[in-house]
Amino acid sequence: MSLSLGFTASPSELLRVGPGFSLAAQPTNASPGFSGRKDDGAAALAERAPVLARLQEQLFAESRFGCRKSILLVLQAMDTAGKGGIVAHVVGAVDPQGVQLTAFKAPTEEEKAHDFLWRIRPAVPRTGMFGVFDRSHYEDVLIHRVHGWADAAELERRYKAINDFEAELSAAGTTVVKVMLNLGAGEQLERLRARLHDPTKYWKYSPGDLDERANWSDYMDAYQKVFERTSTATAPWHVVPADKKWYARLAVQEILIDALASLNLQWPAGNFDLQHERARLKDA
Repeated sequence: MSLSLGFTASPSELLRVGPGFSLAAQPTNASPGFSGRKDDGAAALAERAPVLARLQEQLFAESRFGCRKSILLVLQAMDTAGKGGIVAHVVGAVDPQGVQLTAFKAPTEEEKAHDFLWRIRPAVPRTGMFGVFDRSHYEDVLIHRVHGWADAAELERRYKAINDFEAELSAAGTTVVKVMLNLGAGEQLERLRARLHDPTKYWKYSPGDLDERANWSDYMDAYQKVFERTSTATAPWHVVPADKKWYARLAVQEILIDALASLNLQWPAGNFDLQHERARLKDA
């Protein structure tokens, strides 16, 4: 494993949810495993971007020759935690033709008429693709638990359905990388205030954000239950401190690099006679 400049330990290991995990005990303003500061983080992000891009291109290339692998990044967080920044600054470093991004909004009436995974399945990444879920199927156990829209029995059914679904993805060749950006309540308040003092950010603000903020402790309890029920060996959760945007981006980048590197990707040899084609080019 080759670590980014400044990392002394792998975020994939440091930030993975394991037995006895407590969300309440996790600092939101820390930079676990990273010895540098913001400027160092920016340098490290730039340094590792080509590594992520190369691995993503290898994934895409292999799929053209029969490989069934793909990757899915599931991003969950409270409002203003920086999901868009991860998409722009981390995923944005790779070839967009190999990216399959889905930003799930509130379900439509048609979607509500089906089981909660009905709208999720068509969005899973195709072979060779780098899939990203900006919010996901986890909304249906987080929001529904907080607002009491589903009872305990239904929530347990959904946790099991999620585990079965993600195991199915893994068996089909999709590596599932689940990240919760762990933002502090105080930092969220500052980010919401900033949106109301910057005309270029008004469009990001929604009065509903404050309504949901009033349920902060209930959301933290709901996330804790999600980690207990759905962090599995094949699809573990990673909880990334998100008060420092630069660290969150760097940590997610490193987690993705580790996940892709574990696939042992290779450049395809091609399905042609190399020497013959080189000879043809000389005469072209």
